[in-house]
Amino acid sequence: MEKLVNDFSFGLFFWQIILFVLLLLLLRKFAWKPILNAVNDREEGIKDALAAAENAKKEMQNVTADSEKLLKEARAEREALLKEAREIKDRMISESKEQAKVEGDKMIKQAQAAIESEKKAAVADIKNQVAELSVDIAEKIIKEQLSNKDKQLKLVDDMLGDIKLN
Repeated sequence: MEKLVNDFSFGLFFWQIILFVLLLLLLRKFAWKPILNAVNDREEGIKDALAAAENAKKEMQNVTADSEKLLKEARAEREALLKEAREIKDRMISESKEQAKVEGDKMIKQAQAAIESEKKAAVADIKNQVAELSVDIAEKIIKEQLSNKDKQLKLVDDMLGDIKLN
């Protein structure tokens, strides 16, 4: 280090400082600015890419939220349609049951009316047959009793006796 201090020359030092400053100016003009501009451009590009990524993320969240909303609406609409279909089915079943009951009651009433009319017709037919049989039996009995004169007189006396008793 002593050698450096002894050999030190102001002229050489002066020219070295001027050359160094000149080198710094040249580097600043031709190298430093383009390097800084490239770094700044790169930084801006990264910032823009980050902003674009953030925007894409937000847009994706919005799209996801919209799709979730649409999915919920579709589910709600599906539930409403299913509920309406169930109500229609239940209403149709109850209407069918009611109609079947009305038709059944109507058929039962018709059957009862038919049975009643058949019963009346049968009773009337039996009455007619009984009346015809009674008349036939009475005719046969009267013919037999009226064929004999003594029996006729006895029948008249018996009838007259019955009238007095009543």
